[in-house]
Amino acid sequence: MRGKAILRAFPSQETRHELPLLGLPSEPFAPLFALSDAALAERQSVRQIVDAPNSFPCRVSLTDAAPGETVVLTNYEHQPAASPYRSRHAIFVREGEISYDAVDTVPEQLRRRILSVRAFDDAGMIVGAELVDGKALEGAIAQLLGDPRAGVPAGAFRQVRLLRRAHRARLSAVKRAAALSPPRA
Repeated sequence: MRGKAILRAFPSQETRHELPLLGLPSEPFAPLFALSDAALAERQSVRQIVDAPNSFPCRVSLTDAAPGETVVLTNYEHQPAASPYRSRHAIFVREGEISYDAVDTVPEQLRRRILSVRAFDDAGMIVGAELVDGKALEGAIAQLLGDPRAGVPAGAFRQVRLLRRAHRARLSAVKRAAALSPPRA
């Protein structure tokens, strides 16, 4: 899996700082949905039925699952650095979701929560942290990434754009293939 965080944001090199936001890629989680409950348990994962609105945040689509939907609660390493801050935690994922990918648009799932936002240096050490109302997320990210010690890899913004283009090309190919396929009986 790529990156250091569940929600990644990178400033551009331009004067106006764009805020690209990406959910996690769906591919690593897709096989979980075909597993039995026993096989999920072997992977420290569990299938759950959503029983309350706005309580099961999907880390792929950055939306909340609706009551009655099925999610998988699994463990994800969101800070893989070789430092004392190496970290993993439980996340919810939904089957068939497309990775959230937008610029300057914070999803409602994040807006309605209190969020812990952290900046790490290139050695994986925390150089800044904020506990922020989701309605103020952009300001907190801008402040943290404004710290020259915050590790934003060179070319990261370019990589986000390339990933976005590749993702859109893949979606277009799937749509074209679906349009060419004969209807199923």
